[in-house]
Amino acid sequence: MNTFKVSSQTNSILEPRKKPYENRRHNFKNLMGMEMLSSAIESIETIIVDLPTIRPHKLAMHTMQHQTLVLIRLRCADGIEGLGEATTIGGLAYGNESPDSIKTNIDRFFTPLLLGHDGANINAAMQRLERSIRGNTFAKSGIESALLDAHGKRLGLPVSELLGGRVRDALPVAWTLASGDTAKDIAEAEKMLDLRRHRIFKLKIGAGEVDRDLAHVIAIKKALGDRASVRVDVNQAWDEAVAVRACRVLGSNGIDLIEQPISRNNRAGMVRLNAISPAPIMADESIECVEDAFNLAREGAASVFALKIAKNGGPRAVLRTAAIAEAAGIGLYGGTMLEGGIGTLASAHAFLTLNTLSWDTELFGPLLLTEDILVEPPLYRDFQLHVSRAPGLGLSLDEDRLAFLRRDKA
Repeated sequence: MNTFKVSSQTNSILEPRKKPYENRRHNFKNLMGMEMLSSAIESIETIIVDLPTIRPHKLAMHTMQHQTLVLIRLRCADGIEGLGEATTIGGLAYGNESPDSIKTNIDRFFTPLLLGHDGANINAAMQRLERSIRGNTFAKSGIESALLDAHGKRLGLPVSELLGGRVRDALPVAWTLASGDTAKDIAEAEKMLDLRRHRIFKLKIGAGEVDRDLAHVIAIKKALGDRASVRVDVNQAWDEAVAVRACRVLGSNGIDLIEQPISRNNRAGMVRLNAISPAPIMADESIECVEDAFNLAREGAASVFALKIAKNGGPRAVLRTAAIAEAAGIGLYGGTMLEGGIGTLASAHAFLTLNTLSWDTELFGPLLLTEDILVEPPLYRDFQLHVSRAPGLGLSLDEDRLAFLRRDKA
C-alpha cells in the first residue's frame, strides 16, 4: 500500500513516497543521464592538410609527390576533443576513397548520424554508422580513432588500455626503399642502419620490367646481407604466371616476405602461390574488411596478414582481423597507409595490444614527411617507434602549423 507525502508549500497530496532503494535508483538514473549529456558529441570538423614528402615515393600504381591527410576533430559537450586521421595513398589510384570524398562523406553523412550521440559509447556510435553507411572504412577509421582519443582523455587512459591493454611500449618499424635506383636505395638503407632507425626494409616493385625489378632487389639484399631483413611489395602488379617464377627467385635469394604479388580478386591464385612460394606471401589489398580476412584464412590464401586500421574501419576493427589470423595460425604485420602522426599512433596503440606481431610493423609514415602538425612528433629510436602512456593517443596539435598547412586556409 502506498503512503503519500505532503508538500511543504501546499496541503495537497502530491505523489507516492519513494522507498529508500527507489530514491537511490532515481538518483542513479539522473546521474547517468547527466553523464551521457556531458559526453554528447557536439561537433565534428574535417580539415584537409597537404604535406610534402622527403622524396618521391614510387608504388606500382602511383608515385607520391606529397601526402594528403584528412584531420578529424571531434568535440564533446564536456569540452574534450578527440583527434582522428583518414589518409589514403594516391587519391583514387589505390582504393575507393580519396581525401575529398572522405571529407565530403563525413561532413554530409557521418556527422548528422553522430551529433548528440554519447561520445563515451564508442561501440554504439560505430554500430550506428555501420547500419547506415556501407564501406567508407578510411572515414570510419578516422572517426573511431577520434572517439577513442576523446574517451581516453576523459578517463585519463591511453587508447591502448581501452583496446585491452598494451603488452609492449615500442614497435620495430620497417622503412620502404622506393626511389627505384639501386645505388640510392643501398645508400639510404646503410644510413638508416647507422642511425639505428631501421633494420627492416621493404622494396616497392612491380611497376617496371620483372627481371630488372628482381635484379634490383637481389642486389640490395646482397649489399645488406644478414644485417637487415629485406621484403618486397608488388601491389598486385604481377599475373600469376609471372608471380610463380618471381617468388621462387626472390625466396631463393634471401627475401623474407612477398606482399600482395597478384590481384586481390584472384584468391584461388593466391592459394596456389602461397602453397609453392619459398618466401611467405602476405595479403594486403586482399583485405578490405574483416570478412575478407576470414575468407582468406579459411582458404589458405596467405601466410601473413597486413593489418591496417584504415582498411578495416578503425583500431577496434583491425583487432578483429588480428583475432581471425591468430586463430588460423597466420602471422601478423602492422601495416600503414603512410599516415601522419595521428593515424600512425592510432595504429600503434592497437598493435601494442597484440600477443604476437611476428613480422613487426611499417609505421614510418611521419618520417616520410618534411612537415608536421603535432607539437611533438612520434618518437623513433633504436629501430622502434616508442609510444607514450599519456591519455588518449598522447598527442596535441600545433595550431599554428595546422593553420598554415591546411588546404582551406584564408
